[in-house]
Amino acid sequence: MRYLIICIFFLVSNIIYSQQEFAWVYFNDKKNVNQLINNPELILSDLSISKKKSKGIPIDYKDVPINNDFIQIISDLDNLSILSKSKWLNCVYVEAEIDLLTSLTDLSFVASVEFANKSLNPNKNLNTSPQKYKKFISLEKSIEYGSTRNQIEMLNLDFLHEQEFTGKGVNMAVIDAGFVNVNSMTSFSRLRDSGGILYTYDFVLDTENIYDYQGNSHGTKVLSTIAGFKENEYYGTAPDASFYLFRTEDVSSETPVEECYWVEAVELADSLGVDIINTSLGYKGYDNSNYSHSSEDLNGYTTFITRAANIAFDKGILLVNSAGNSSSTGVIAPADSQSVLSIGAVNSEGSYASFSSQGSNIQPVIKPDVVAQGSQSKVINVTDDIVSSSGTSFSSPILAGAIACFVQAFPRLNIDEIMDLVRESSSQFNNPDYYLGHGIPNFLIAYNLALELSLNDFLIFPIPTIDNLNIISKWGVENYQLDILDLNGRILYSKHFTNPRESINFNEFSDGIYLLKFSYQIDGKNKSFVKKIIKK
Repeated sequence: MRYLIICIFFLVSNIIYSQQEFAWVYFNDKKNVNQLINNPELILSDLSISKKKSKGIPIDYKDVPINNDFIQIISDLDNLSILSKSKWLNCVYVEAEIDLLTSLTDLSFVASVEFANKSLNPNKNLNTSPQKYKKFISLEKSIEYGSTRNQIEMLNLDFLHEQEFTGKGVNMAVIDAGFVNVNSMTSFSRLRDSGGILYTYDFVLDTENIYDYQGNSHGTKVLSTIAGFKENEYYGTAPDASFYLFRTEDVSSETPVEECYWVEAVELADSLGVDIINTSLGYKGYDNSNYSHSSEDLNGYTTFITRAANIAFDKGILLVNSAGNSSSTGVIAPADSQSVLSIGAVNSEGSYASFSSQGSNIQPVIKPDVVAQGSQSKVINVTDDIVSSSGTSFSSPILAGAIACFVQAFPRLNIDEIMDLVRESSSQFNNPDYYLGHGIPNFLIAYNLALELSLNDFLIFPIPTIDNLNIISKWGVENYQLDILDLNGRILYSKHFTNPRESINFNEFSDGIYLLKFSYQIDGKNKSFVKKIIKK
């Protein structure tokens, strides 16, 4: 009898529990859309407006806040809690009984309800269509990196530092799981004294205080790889950048609401004019397996967080994200997005770190995009000690800081141009794989590529060439005719290109000297450009 009572108790408990669920409630409209778009100062900061204008990024429907009337009606319902909201995706994330959640579609302003528990959703096709994306002087080294020398020099980032590109004037957001003692550690004195911490917010606890949360100090270590500084002992990759620090991760559990907090943080970062976001977080499995993402979901378009990441790209935010530490089980969301620069890990010698998540043909592009040192990376812990830690959690911010220095050097570059140049500078750009992606970036090469491209309408490399010859056309050159001639003027190859980045297989050409003739239009004028190359 006692056994029967226990069984009945658990059965009833499970039935009651199963009635309470989580879901995204999507709305079908917004309020005062045209008025707010025409008066963006009502919804965005001056910095954000200025940045969008300079980059040619339109202020649109997604920037308009959710209709508060809708939120009020939903929140007034009994036994329903609003946990998070997203203006970009025009939805709220709520907890309520299944029947109540299902009935919300009867409201005229509710477009749809999507359960976090995927088994409760009717079969439907989400809109997951792919989006169309669009000479240095070597100086004597004067910076003492101390323990971070290897992870910085691996990227040839010391070259940018010696040119005094250390992230100054670049606004970064770090989204993580707690920043314990960042407000008091001596390792962040340089950051604090310069006014480099612009704003903080904890989306989990709904407070601006992110420093006292004792559950996890992951964010402290992550931030140290970018902004940490101890004279002659430790040098972060972008110690003079400015930062917004956001906590969205609740380490006590793993649930989809953390994706929602992340989206809120990114939306806030956009409204504040942030240039680069580092996220050393990602999602695939949840405590309740019904909410977990399948490998097929990680296709760059499907998960809630990835859909928001794709919007962030359109808004001009460069997202740098850990690929994950799950080896062959694949990358995590939102690292699956082609709009995100996903970072894998290598060891101190530049070889693949066994824990680093691998890409697959499920993703629309090669993942990870690139790699940095993530095995035995040097970080600073909450007691101000320099220690070694491993994970793509650290290779990602190391590279995000490097990109901040690159952005400082070339502030007019758009984010897709930055991402392309970082990949093109990398060690295995022409032969990427699912372990290292395009390889280890080289910021000396990236600087050279960007500098030459700013001076010429075309960039051709490598010269001399052995097999593949890469061609990049300047921004604004939408199409061009390429003729390859020998020194006698005979045309050996002729083709019209519309892609700004092309690769030509030169294996069919014999060794020697060739002329590349480009015919194109830019700014409405017909132009031509001839470049001599050597095939070896």
